[in-house]
Amino acid sequence: MRTSISTLLKLYQNGEKFTVLTCYDAIFSRLLEACGVDVLLVGDSLGNVVQGEDTTLPVTLDHMIYHTRCVARGAEKAFIMTDMPFGTAQLSPERAFENACQIMAAGAQMVKIEGGHIMTDTTQFLTQRGIPVCAHIGLTPQSIHQLGGYKIQGNTEITANRLIDEAKVLEKSGAAMLLMELVPAPLAKQITATVSIPTIGIGAGADCTAQVLVLYDMLGLYQGNKAKFIKDFMVESSNIQDAVRNYVKAVKTGQFPDKIHEF
Repeated sequence: MRTSISTLLKLYQNGEKFTVLTCYDAIFSRLLEACGVDVLLVGDSLGNVVQGEDTTLPVTLDHMIYHTRCVARGAEKAFIMTDMPFGTAQLSPERAFENACQIMAAGAQMVKIEGGHIMTDTTQFLTQRGIPVCAHIGLTPQSIHQLGGYKIQGNTEITANRLIDEAKVLEKSGAAMLLMELVPAPLAKQITATVSIPTIGIGAGADCTAQVLVLYDMLGLYQGNKAKFIKDFMVESSNIQDAVRNYVKAVKTGQFPDKIHEF
């Protein structure tokens, strides 16, 4: 039986952490779920690690549909979440719904949408029509040029309060999960305690409900800039399967991320 939102919410309500890794193909989707990964994120990070792009901006809807189909074919149990790529959710709630329908038809069980206050209407529109949404705040890579680079978010009182408010309004708009990227650990802890939906952290400390890493970062394969929050689990593992199992164990037991991997 495939993992559902209800399954993940039950883990959250029981105070248990769950694990997320990005995934882009059938072979890895089969391997990751066999090693205990709960959620496979078909991330637009494929632009960086698969296509060799500098940003996620060139990734298209067709790319995401194709890779979602690949992942869905390989996995029988893991929950599948897919990013809505740049330009597919921002124009209007109606257009976002049309695009999200194609992603869901390809095998996703949830879409992830970057943005705070500006995406509340879209989040509400989609969730009211049966499409689950994971909101994404903090560093939003699709806005990288506006943000001026890959920088920590919420490190001033004003920006921290804005992120807290965004988390609240996105939950109120129907978001079933909240991903926080490059957020100071104390702030992420506060937001996790404030909302009543699971939070997923990447560079957001250990107190989130779940953790996510880009698969190729976790395996030490990506040769780009090594962010502070990344841990190479291959270093102490004899093979890929062991590395994934060690990641799953470290997240579920609260050993990852530790202090050296948070802000």
